[in-house]
Amino acid sequence: STDSQGFPRELKETPPRASAMSNAAAQKKIAYAEKVNDVLGKYSKAFLVHADNVGSKQFADIRMALRAFDSVILMGKNTLMKKCIRNFNADNADSKWGCLPDMMQGNVGLVFTNSALTDIRAKISEFKLPAPARVGAIAPCDVIIEAGGTGMDPSQTSFFQALNVPTKITKGTVEIIQDVKVVSTGDKVGGSEAILMQKMGLKPFSYGLEVLEVIEDGDHYSAKVLDITDDDMAAKFSETLNRLTAFAMAAKYPALSTVPHHIVNTFKDVLAVTLGLETYSYPLADKVKDTLAKIASGEFVVAAAPAAGGAAAAAA
Repeated sequence: STDSQGFPRELKETPPRASAMSNAAAQKKIAYAEKVNDVLGKYSKAFLVHADNVGSKQFADIRMALRAFDSVILMGKNTLMKKCIRNFNADNADSKWGCLPDMMQGNVGLVFTNSALTDIRAKISEFKLPAPARVGAIAPCDVIIEAGGTGMDPSQTSFFQALNVPTKITKGTVEIIQDVKVVSTGDKVGGSEAILMQKMGLKPFSYGLEVLEVIEDGDHYSAKVLDITDDDMAAKFSETLNRLTAFAMAAKYPALSTVPHHIVNTFKDVLAVTLGLETYSYPLADKVKDTLAKIASGEFVVAAAPAAGGAAAAAA
């Protein structure tokens, strides 16, 4: 049979199998959206994590470890995650996840939690696995090959020379004379460098979920902020307070932090005046007067520090 335009109807109808597949995909998206809504409604804090070079076994181990902290990992296609998050924000006027869609770029995911952020980050960092250097990979750290024997036969000397690695032949094997930096942090690993590290049996890199950003109560900031300790905060506060106090003292502006300094300075002024009077004194001033009198009479002798040359001569 044909339609009004003369096309066979069987060519225009959707095949049953294709229809079933599209329905299954739609159901998966609906289930995923429900999961996103549940997570966004339950948790108030999250990590944005980078997931390059993280295997499925690593993910499974991390998920299992985070369950003890009532935390979940949410991964998926960025477009689908953005849509689900935006729909949640549109349906919830008090949503604190407005910044999330713009942050979903690259191979990233989210770790949601209500536990202490430092504990969750520490647990995630435990699941890093050593990995060989692959061609084209960006080095996350410096790779240095230490001086020493390689166990390779002398025919490999030309290979080391091509990489400017100084070598010598010792007891029939190639020996590296001095430490050599093969790649630096941020460099792209070349073919020769990757082959060299493979021949040396090195697995210089370690990969795992990398925490990039923290999202907490509607705000987001770098994960490096979590490295700041209470001692760091106290030191910075003390440094700032000292600067403000010095500025206030120089400007002769009274402030709470300058009160102890004003008291000490006032006491010095009163003491100086008292020392010049013969008809007035008080107990603390009497002690200072007695000490000055003993120094003047020679009863107290303040020994001068010996010069460096004199001390050395005396020691000799």
